[in-house]
Amino acid sequence: MTETVSAPTEATVLLVDDNPQNLKVLYETLKDKGYRLLIANDGEKALELAHRNHPEVILLDIMMPEMDGWQVCEQLKADPVTADSAVVFLSALDDVDAKVKGFALGGADYISKPFQAQEVIARVRTHARVIKLERQLQKRNRQLESDQSRILNAISEGIYGLDARGNIIFANPAAALITGYHADDLVGQNFFKLHFVDAPNPADAGEESLPVWMTCHQGVAEHERGVTMHRADGATFAAEYRATPKLEGDNGKLRGAVVVFRDITAELENERALDEARELVQEQRDQLAHASRLSTMGEMAAGVAHEVNQPLTAITNYARVARRMMAAETLDKELLAETLGKIEAQSHRASEVIRRIRRFMKKPAAGKEVLSIPALLEDTRQFAEVDMRNNEGGIEITVADDVPEVLADPVQVQQVALNLIRNALEATRSAGVADPVQVSATMMGENCVRIEVTDHGIGLPEDAEDKLFLPFYTTKEDGMGIGLPMCRSLVQAQGGDIGFERQPEGGARFFFTLPVAAGSGASCVPASQDD
Repeated sequence: MTETVSAPTEATVLLVDDNPQNLKVLYETLKDKGYRLLIANDGEKALELAHRNHPEVILLDIMMPEMDGWQVCEQLKADPVTADSAVVFLSALDDVDAKVKGFALGGADYISKPFQAQEVIARVRTHARVIKLERQLQKRNRQLESDQSRILNAISEGIYGLDARGNIIFANPAAALITGYHADDLVGQNFFKLHFVDAPNPADAGEESLPVWMTCHQGVAEHERGVTMHRADGATFAAEYRATPKLEGDNGKLRGAVVVFRDITAELENERALDEARELVQEQRDQLAHASRLSTMGEMAAGVAHEVNQPLTAITNYARVARRMMAAETLDKELLAETLGKIEAQSHRASEVIRRIRRFMKKPAAGKEVLSIPALLEDTRQFAEVDMRNNEGGIEITVADDVPEVLADPVQVQQVALNLIRNALEATRSAGVADPVQVSATMMGENCVRIEVTDHGIGLPEDAEDKLFLPFYTTKEDGMGIGLPMCRSLVQAQGGDIGFERQPEGGARFFFTLPVAAGSGASCVPASQDD
C-alpha cells in the first residue's frame, strides 16, 4: 500500500493495520485534525515509513500476519531514530496480560476495538503534544550542551588584575575578546569606569555598590551572576564574575583584586527557554489530569443527570400547584408561601449539584491552597452520591480532632479522593457486601495528614505491589489502568505519598498523605522515593 499524506501538519501520525476497513476508519477520524497521516498495512512497511518520517504517534494493530504488533514495537524501540515515537496499540484483545506486555515493550497507550472516535482523537492529540514537547526539550538540551562546549573549548574566561583603586594592571586575551578592547589598551584603564559607565568618580561616595569594589578596598571576596557590563562599542552583556582579594607580604596587605568573569548572555537565554519548555510540559500534565476528570464525569453523567432532574421536576410540580392556588377564589397565602419556599429549596439543591460539578471539572488556576480536610472529604462524599446509589453502598467519614489544614491543590486532591472512593464502592459491591466504605483522616508525624479509604471487597492480587500503580494495569474488566497512576502523579505533585495495605479481614485500604499548611515545608514522601 502506498503512503497517504494529508495537508501540512504539526505532527505526523502513522496508522498500521492489515484490515483496510480499520485503516479507513482511523484515517477518516483523524484526517481533518491537523496531522500528517501515513498508512501501512503490514509490519515491514510500517518500520520503513517510521524510520523515514519519524512520526510522533504510531497507531499499531497487534494481530497482523507475518510480523505482529509486538514485534513491530520491539524493532521500533530498538531503532534510535524511532525509539521516542509514542506507540499506541490497537487490538480487540482485552486481557491484562496483553496490556502489560505492550507496556513492557515500550508502548505508550492502548485503544480497544471497535474504535471510539473521540477516544482516538483525544489520545492521539495528547501523545502528539507530549512527544513534540519532549523532542523540543531534547533539542534545546543538545543546543545548550553544544554552546557550553564551544565556550569551554574555544574561549577561556576573562581575567583582570586590579590595583587597590580598581585600575587594570593585567588583562588576558580572553578578557579583550569578551569586552571588545585590544589587550594593550585595557592596561591602565579603571575597571569601574570602563565597564560600568554610571560609576561615580573615585573621589565621590557611592562606589560601594559597584561590583568588585568591596574586594579591592576591603578584601571581601565576591561572586555575582547576571551583572551588566559594557563593551568597547557601548553594548552591554550579562556577566558572571568572581573577585578574590590580592594580598602581599607576611602581613597580608591588600593590594587589589583578581577578577575572573565570563559572558553568560546565551546561557541565560537558554535557561529561560528551558524554563518555558518545562512550563509547557507541566501544562500538558495538567491537561492530562483534566482529561481524566472529564472521563470520570462522563462515566457519572447518567447519574448526575438524574440527580439534577429530581429537583427540577419537583420545582415544576410546585410551580403548577402555586398557579392553581393563585387561580382559586380564596388565596391561602400561608400555603402559597410554603410552596414557594419548597421551590426555592429545590432550586438550591439543583444549584448545589451543578456547583460541585463545575468545581470538580475546572482546571486548577492558582495552584496550592490552604484546605480544610473535613470540608474537602464531605464535598467529595456528596459528589460520590451517584456512585453510592449505583453500587447500593454508603460512605462513612471520620476525621481525627487533631487534623489541621493542609496545603494542596483542591481540585487535584478531590480528584484523587473521588477516584479511590469510587473504586472502593465498586469493590465492595462486587463482593456482595453492604457495609459502607470507610474514609478517615489522621495525623502522620508532625507535618503530614494521612487520608485512608477502606473497602470490603475481595482484596488485591498477589502481584499488586509491583503492578498496581503502573500505567495500563487494571483489575477491572472494562478498566484502562490509568486512574491509579494519575492519582500517584497528582499526590506526588502535592508533596505527598500514595500506597495501599491489605486488610486481614479482607478488602484493601488505600491511603495518601498531604503536608500540613503550618508545617516546615517538609515532604510527606519517604526518603527512598525522594532520592
